[in-house]
Amino acid sequence: MAQKEQDQRILARITEMVEDERRLRAALASGQIDGSTEQRQLGELERELDRCWDLLRQRRAKEQYGENPDDAQARPSSQVEGYLE
Repeated sequence: MAQKEQDQRILARITEMVEDERRLRAALASGQIDGSTEQRQLGELERELDRCWDLLRQRRAKEQYGENPDDAQARPSSQVEGYLE
């Protein structure tokens, strides 16, 4: 698969997750779910979003430095989240 095509697939997944986040917030506001359910699901979404952004950044960095972007690997959320600490 072409590099730009793979990047577009990652960006499409990010867009889907952002829409999922909006739906969760709307479900909470309308009383369809409770706050703890929203927080749990939002946490899962945020971790997966961080992993997607990390993978996209890896791919772009590899391309910038003349490496193969397809060598980038999704890292576990524990590693990606650990960057903030």
